[in-house]
Amino acid sequence: MSEGELASHSLVELALDRLSREILSGRVEPGERLVEEQLTRQLGISRGPLREALRLLAQQGLVEHIPRRGARVATLSDADVRELYEVRDLLERHVASALPPVLDLTGLRAATEVMRRATATGDRFAIAEAHRRFHVEVVALSGNRQLTALFESILVRLQLYMAVNLAREAEAADAADGVLRHERLLAAVETGDPATIKEALSRHGGRVYLVR
Repeated sequence: MSEGELASHSLVELALDRLSREILSGRVEPGERLVEEQLTRQLGISRGPLREALRLLAQQGLVEHIPRRGARVATLSDADVRELYEVRDLLERHVASALPPVLDLTGLRAATEVMRRATATGDRFAIAEAHRRFHVEVVALSGNRQLTALFESILVRLQLYMAVNLAREAEAADAADGVLRHERLLAAVETGDPATIKEALSRHGGRVYLVR
């Protein structure tokens, strides 16, 4: 890769990281337009790297291109959200039924600790990411990489709305509530008992973050 190609790649990564943070923290809401002229000024980059970053975000389901109107943060219909959440529930419960006899909970405990620290500092992006990472780590316990990748792609799309509602909850409820809910689920997973884990998943109440 030449110096010019390396610089362009770095600018794409910069734009991808910044835009992902804005979207997945809820600072830019679903349906909001992404105006190229404004973004090139804000990010200090040219249109080429910006458009490549937007293309990559579209592949993740976070951005959608509207003919003759440019790009906007992706939106989900009520049916989209319901169906994605049904798949999420199905996969988590499947994993609870098929856990290996010995569990490595290092990743799950680390995600919980990140969530505690992010909540203490009020970092909206880090909180939303920690919630998502926690559930990915639950599914990763299955040892099935393809299943985990599929699950993570579903959570990224759901986070479009979860991030907005996490921010709203922070204004109206105790920020520690989210941490407590995940600590209870962690305690259930630590038992290794499928019935206990499924019961904890049922009581977890994750849909509260998807109130539209």
